[in-house]
Amino acid sequence: MKKLISLLLTLMMVLPLASCTQPAQTPAGDTGDFQGKIAIVTNTLSQNEEEYRSAELMVKRYGEDKIVHQLWPDNFMTEQEQMISTIAKIGSDPEVKVLIINQAVPGTNAAVDKLLETRDDMFIVYCTPQENPPDVAQRADLILNPDELKMGDNIPVQAKKLGAETLVHYSFPRHLSIVMIAARREIMIEKCKEIGLEFHDASAPDPTSDVGVPGAQQFILEDVPKLVDRFGKNTAFFSTNCSMQTPLIKACVDEGAIYPQPCCPSPYHGFPTALGIESISKDFSVEGMALVVSETAKALKEKGVLGRFSTWPVPVAMMNTIASTEYAIEWLKGNVGDELDVKLLEEKMAEYAKLTVTTSPYTEEGLEIPHFRLIMMDFLTYGEEHII
Repeated sequence: MKKLISLLLTLMMVLPLASCTQPAQTPAGDTGDFQGKIAIVTNTLSQNEEEYRSAELMVKRYGEDKIVHQLWPDNFMTEQEQMISTIAKIGSDPEVKVLIINQAVPGTNAAVDKLLETRDDMFIVYCTPQENPPDVAQRADLILNPDELKMGDNIPVQAKKLGAETLVHYSFPRHLSIVMIAARREIMIEKCKEIGLEFHDASAPDPTSDVGVPGAQQFILEDVPKLVDRFGKNTAFFSTNCSMQTPLIKACVDEGAIYPQPCCPSPYHGFPTALGIESISKDFSVEGMALVVSETAKALKEKGVLGRFSTWPVPVAMMNTIASTEYAIEWLKGNVGDELDVKLLEEKMAEYAKLTVTTSPYTEEGLEIPHFRLIMMDFLTYGEEHII
């Protein structure tokens, strides 16, 4: 199947696209038992708690005999052999028929290549891939990613709505080598020019470097006040890295600055920890999220910054794990084939989000990848109406 996908992608790159083939629409099956196991690989708690918790939720829902949860190493950039070993261990179990990777960090392709030497029968999902999209598409059957390119337009516009006059963009060379992150940054620069925002590039330490996560977080806590002193309180801050969100939110609150969204948009991503909302039980249901949003709004109001912080209404990283797991179960049951059923996928997303979710295919210079789905949602701006 992967060889066929590779051939199709090659043809798509050399032939103009006359039309987009619509996938067959297959009704969702029941939610009973399924044959085989699903392996979910996530980052650690320190790198991204939501990805970790989303796999935990699937283990709780279907049991350890059906869901296998494995972790990438914290310093994945320097531990590629361990990544290969992690995937090889998963592939050695013939009962594992589905592999979901959230996030598909650099080195994922090499690890999956090793797996495909002996296992070409698995349904493979990449969430938030950080390697070249056409290369990723040759290995994965389903790819999910927030629409980073549309974010390039939407983040500056949202920042200005919140009162921003300057937009600070924190990143580092490893992230800026990722195609969509680099392209999003360029779009943000152009959009800022168009709508009259000053754009400021800020270089931060890579959390996978020698300074580690603590060093990168301390840098953010120390640098934000300096930039607010320089540009004023009507400065919006955005960082491309998950582990920086908590200190960035805290610093923006303390300095009275603006925060349009986390890198992985979500009511959970950084907000509860940064605001000291420790009493909330993170059940990650939509009902639980309503409480999180309410408590977050109360905390922001107490700090005098209500109306200057926003995010997406549901955690996209969690939705990706949960929706792809539910979709993969339908694949295991034979309710969908190898061709992606976009309608069913979006239904699985909507079941979790409790709102309509639409996706669009990744396109790049005439190449369209139908099984690479980009996700976009409206903003949730914290205000009085969210306090219950």
